[in-house]
Amino acid sequence: MNEAVFQTIQSLVDKNPVMLFMKGDKQFPQCGFSARVVQILTHVGVDFETENVLESPEMRQGIKDFSQWPTIPQLYVKGEFIGGCDIVTDMYQSGELESLLAEKGLLKNGD
Repeated sequence: MNEAVFQTIQSLVDKNPVMLFMKGDKQFPQCGFSARVVQILTHVGVDFETENVLESPEMRQGIKDFSQWPTIPQLYVKGEFIGGCDIVTDMYQSGELESLLAEKGLLKNGD
């Protein structure tokens, strides 16, 4: 793995409590799975940052190597890899995602 890419990913994960590696960005998602995760995070009301993996082939492959996860998007919360679209969707539907974000002190409102 490209060490510089690995360090960039680690830095983004460390710096941003909720970090989404996706195709496109939160204003313009460029795949349905990425768009779905952006919708969910926006709906639960958490601040999050995004990294567009389409801007760099090294980043696109690097994030897969970093997490040992084969698909994009990938969500990290407080440095912990949560999963991709299916996992985030399941967690959202079960209420687990909001519980996790609340537990980590990341939800803006108390409800």
